[in-house]
Amino acid sequence: MSDLITPELVALDKDLGTERSTVIRHLAEQVAAQGRSTEVEGLYADALAREEKTATGVPGGIAIPHCRSTAVSEATLAMVRLAPAVDFGAKDGPADLVFFIAAPDGADQEHLKLLSKLARSLIKKDFTAALRAARTPADVVDLVNGALGVGGAPTTAGAGAHAAGAGTAVGVAAGHDARAGEAAATLGTSRDGTDTTGPAVEHPSGTDTRTRRLVAVTACPTGIAHTYMAADSLVAAAAERGVDLQVETQGSSGATPLDPAVIAAADAVIFAVDVDVRDKQRFAGLPVISSPVKRGIDEPGVMVEEALAAAQNPNARRVAGTAGGEQTDDDGGREGIGSTLKRALLTGVSYMIPFVAGGGLLIALGFLLGGYLITETADTITLENSLANLPDGGLATYLGAVAFKIGQLSLGFLVPALAGYIAYALADRPGIAPGFVAGAVAGFMGAGFLGGIVGGLLAGYVALMIGRLAVPRWLRSLMPVVIIPLVASIIASGLMFLVLGGPIAAVTDGLNTWLSGLTGTAAIGLGLILGLMMAVDLGGPINKVAYSFAVAGLGTGSIDNQAPWQIMAAVMAAGMVPPLAMALASTLLAKRKFTVAERENGKAAWLLGAAFISEGAIPFAAADPLRVIPASLVGSAVTGAMIMGFGVGSQAPHGGLFVLFAITNWYLFILSILVGTIISALVVVALKRNLDSKTDTPVTEPVAA
Repeated sequence: MSDLITPELVALDKDLGTERSTVIRHLAEQVAAQGRSTEVEGLYADALAREEKTATGVPGGIAIPHCRSTAVSEATLAMVRLAPAVDFGAKDGPADLVFFIAAPDGADQEHLKLLSKLARSLIKKDFTAALRAARTPADVVDLVNGALGVGGAPTTAGAGAHAAGAGTAVGVAAGHDARAGEAAATLGTSRDGTDTTGPAVEHPSGTDTRTRRLVAVTACPTGIAHTYMAADSLVAAAAERGVDLQVETQGSSGATPLDPAVIAAADAVIFAVDVDVRDKQRFAGLPVISSPVKRGIDEPGVMVEEALAAAQNPNARRVAGTAGGEQTDDDGGREGIGSTLKRALLTGVSYMIPFVAGGGLLIALGFLLGGYLITETADTITLENSLANLPDGGLATYLGAVAFKIGQLSLGFLVPALAGYIAYALADRPGIAPGFVAGAVAGFMGAGFLGGIVGGLLAGYVALMIGRLAVPRWLRSLMPVVIIPLVASIIASGLMFLVLGGPIAAVTDGLNTWLSGLTGTAAIGLGLILGLMMAVDLGGPINKVAYSFAVAGLGTGSIDNQAPWQIMAAVMAAGMVPPLAMALASTLLAKRKFTVAERENGKAAWLLGAAFISEGAIPFAAADPLRVIPASLVGSAVTGAMIMGFGVGSQAPHGGLFVLFAITNWYLFILSILVGTIISALVVVALKRNLDSKTDTPVTEPVAA
């Protein structure tokens, strides 16, 4: 295994100004200069993007910018000691010791474990004191290798003696490991994550000798540094308070899940995470304290105290789900009503799409094999015929009828699935059944897509409220599997039947009638609006509303009523424009206006756009929203308007250019996409040339490996 760090990757007492971006670029250049990165710009862009998600400064004058990048050829550690220090977002001030962890996308586990071990060492004061006292880059390398345990004891004799009290490098490394092991044993946390038994600890009042037990999960997007530093900080803070704390680090070097018995014995759980906790259901019912991972480093003692207080509070927030048959409270988040509704709607749509995509494509295949008259004969053919008794039209007609019927049945789940998973997002598993039932009622009454949303929200909130009722312990085991589904179904579906379903169905019918009658300028205007909705947030809530609106009406399309097919075609074509336009601009028209990372994203965006995956433009929009979003809006609006004006239709809900067989007037479909793509690409290039050119980052050529 090659050395993670060499003297050439270390710079001491450098004056790099006051901007953290300058420091990160310098470190990226150090890595590339040693042939460990294929180019500077891609590595710099990836590291800066990670830094913008969460500042990497930690207490003690330390910063650890880090990233995974396709530009990195081997796992590398670079370091700069700054004079003056630079602000990296730590609460206690700027950082003078900056370590840059550059990991390739496919970094092996051994390298990742070493990098994680370094991150943990950096919160040890004696180790950082020795780094500040080091006189040469070789001294730093010896200290780091000693801490990692990969180079034996340091060979530079003076490294540990440059400052009184700093300790030798051997003491830093060996002492760190020894203390970590001792702390783990004392706290009931072994070095490999297995269970050990902590001692009984007396509470400050002196009246309770029961060991206070906590569990925690730490995780950050990259899973290299903050994940492990937060874990060690929390363990140390718990040790100071005589608390048994065991941590599960969900990092890049793997995770050893906490023993279920340890979780069951815990009084509360701490989530110090920037990403979703894997298998959160394991902690269902526990009082929870949840914060970003960096707070686990900056304020570990406060988080431990909050967890201990939550454990004593019967009204504390708890991890959602069921534990021991008990229905629990929420997950500890503090979402506003708007955020909650947005999350629920997006969850419902995301679970609905597979039913729509599969069903819609099967219906399109049925039309392809059996012709447009398949809609009138599918039921009869599939019921009365078989492979041994083919209908008029032969095998193709029969297979077309089978495909059409399967697709039709799949689309029948559209509204129930939407409502069921909206309710699931609000009330967890007890909400699924009431949501599906309310959605089925909405479909039965003709309330359609709008009825599914209303029914899902009703079912979810009713199930959530019932789950929060205080009930006798003997009744709790029946709540999530019998009582909540039953009562919530009665209330939500009853309201849909008796009060809401009729008015919503009337609105839906009126909307469908209006859309079916649109021609000429009105149809073009609708296409323009749909195009704008598809491009404004590139896969976000507004995009999903437009898409859901289109697929909800897809099943009502026919030869006599092609408006739903035209709306579907407009939505699909408009959604393809942003990624295709960014691909065209970044790979062909104006490469020099885009970073190397954006050019690489542009190559992938060709395929994503062709397959109708609007999210292919998100990397460009995230880096430069003031130019990319307006350009995308213009092109998508033009494409949507052209599709409606030409009367192009799509019987498939997804697939882009890969489902041309399901597109009527397919050549006009392609023409509309080409026009919108070219317009958006030209607009984004023009904006990049004319808007605040000082902000354009010049693209440097790759550094030879």
